[in-house]
Amino acid sequence: MAAPINARRAALLGSPTLQWVALLLLCAAYLQGGINKAANLQGAVAEMQHFGLSPALPFAIAVIVLELGASAMILANIQRWLGALALALFTLAATFMANRFWEVAGPERFMAENAFFEHLGLAGGFLLVAWHDWNTRRGDRTP
Repeated sequence: MAAPINARRAALLGSPTLQWVALLLLCAAYLQGGINKAANLQGAVAEMQHFGLSPALPFAIAVIVLELGASAMILANIQRWLGALALALFTLAATFMANRFWEVAGPERFMAENAFFEHLGLAGGFLLVAWHDWNTRRGDRTP
């Protein structure tokens, strides 16, 4: 009786729909961020200025294109490894720029430190997606 249950679990965990939903969840913050920045370009420019990026408008446009484009690549399985690698590198760079917990004191430090390590986890998730896709494309399915 245990075998059919395990077979059903394996089928569920291996289903393309579940895998796509997992990728959607991983990309959700970047889709939301890109859409919000595109809808409020002035706010996106202000965000770039806040982080000292100049000229702010081209940086804002580049971030919108990166967040939406790389997410689309991942979800549509178009060079998924490349989109995932791009978001991993972007996330690492943005994390060191925006969540500098070592420069913060008091209760804000706790929140900044949590955000820093959460973003490291996101970057790791994207690296796993890139690694898996790259190996799948090469035909190497070993972990």
